[in-house]
Amino acid sequence: MTIKIYSHHLRNIITHAESTYPEECCGLMLGNIDEDTKTVVEVWATKNSWNDEAYETFQGIAGSDKLGASKRDRYAIAPEDMLKAQREARDRQLQIVGIYHSHPDHAAIPSEFDRACAWPVYSYIIVSVQQGKVDAHQSWILDEAHQFHPEEIENLS
Repeated sequence: MTIKIYSHHLRNIITHAESTYPEECCGLMLGNIDEDTKTVVEVWATKNSWNDEAYETFQGIAGSDKLGASKRDRYAIAPEDMLKAQREARDRQLQIVGIYHSHPDHAAIPSEFDRACAWPVYSYIIVSVQQGKVDAHQSWILDEAHQFHPEEIENLS
């Protein structure tokens, strides 16, 4: 699978990641899914809604032993933001093709918690932000065994 994304969308994700440092940013990618390609046509920055309630909800999930109540270590997209994006996508005959988030001062590699909470149909772009500047990004997809694999990113101009 390949994810195609316009350079201005990728810049928006990078800007969002740097502007929220040292906390994680998050957002949704809307677009189209073909047989072996996802094409991003819009990026929706969302608020990181991670809070004490999310912390309590996700206790017990793989990787949650490292959970904190801080947005520096985790992100959550509010259900109302997800619902709004789903409605917007449906009305425009698009789909949610993926989710992006940042890893402040960590690599662009999914955590065990990221894997446990991921959905197979989505692409997951993770942006590594080191000392406030993005230094890497990578898209990931799940296989049938629910394991992440790198996904090729094709930059569109």
